[in-house]
Amino acid sequence: MKFGARNQLTGRVTEIKKGGVMCQVRLEVAGAVMNSVMTIESLEDLGIKEGDNVKIMVKAVNVLLAKD
Repeated sequence: MKFGARNQLTGRVTEIKKGGVMCQVRLEVAGAVMNSVMTIESLEDLGIKEGDNVKIMVKAVNVLLAKD
């Protein structure tokens, strides 16, 4: 499977919080924490469960940095 996103990471699903239509998937990536929001339908279609290892693809128009 090919993707246009060049920023690809691998992580482990540590928690899934489900709402009515959407869910928040918490991931551990190289000692850091990331979150992804997706529809519950997509979550079920992909068969993602807590403890799974997943590929994370990041494609954003803007990447913003801030410094105090």
